[in-house]
Amino acid sequence: MSSADKNSGLGEGTLLSHLMELRNRLLKMVITVLVLFICLVPFADTLFTLVAEPLMARLPEGTSMIATQVASPFLTPFKLSLAIAVFLAMPMLLYQGWAFVAPGLYKHERRLVMPLMVSSIFLFYAGVAFAYFVVFPLMFAFFTAVAPTGVAVMTDISAYLDFVLALFFAFGFAFEVPVATVLAVWAGFTTPAKLGQKRPYVLLGAFVLGMLLTPPDVISQTLLAVPVYILFEAGIIMARVMVPGHREVEAQQRES
Repeated sequence: MSSADKNSGLGEGTLLSHLMELRNRLLKMVITVLVLFICLVPFADTLFTLVAEPLMARLPEGTSMIATQVASPFLTPFKLSLAIAVFLAMPMLLYQGWAFVAPGLYKHERRLVMPLMVSSIFLFYAGVAFAYFVVFPLMFAFFTAVAPTGVAVMTDISAYLDFVLALFFAFGFAFEVPVATVLAVWAGFTTPAKLGQKRPYVLLGAFVLGMLLTPPDVISQTLLAVPVYILFEAGIIMARVMVPGHREVEAQQRES
């Protein structure tokens, strides 16, 4: 057998082993979500009541949420249980992704990935909690207050769930700005000094992001834009601390 054939066989074997590992890790992700979903199903109604509380507490007296589709009362709580299972499984999902790429990283890169993974999990949950405890009460109070006279606010449960899940994910991923900032500096795309020069554009972009990801009201847009900008500043600080060598890069750029 020639050396070319040996190298080809080795490459095919390596690719096959990577695909097998990827399949196993994806299977673990699916099993984790499925187990959590099964555990949450008995509490589906209670979970929906908890998620609906920010709106229910602000509906006018004598009104309630409604179901406009035949299967909505049955399917909507199950859909919420699946979404919460994904939320709860996020640490496991991120860990499996990290474990898959870890063998291809250098030792100093692995030391950086673990803090970033922990930070991303914390920030995602912080964004979801911020949406539930801060944004939803203010937003739903505004929506119910501006309803025209004679219009009964009676939200469909399925539409409400889609709405709040979209906001949960929007705030969860928007709060990942510090991690994205560190990764951009780590990859060499930019430096903390350059990021500091872009503050006006980032502030404008934060409000544009708030406009795109939230309902068309000033309150929710501002409540997303302001934390995103604050987290951008936190990301610059994290990049200065966590990414070694950025000072040398900035000095070389000033000299050139």
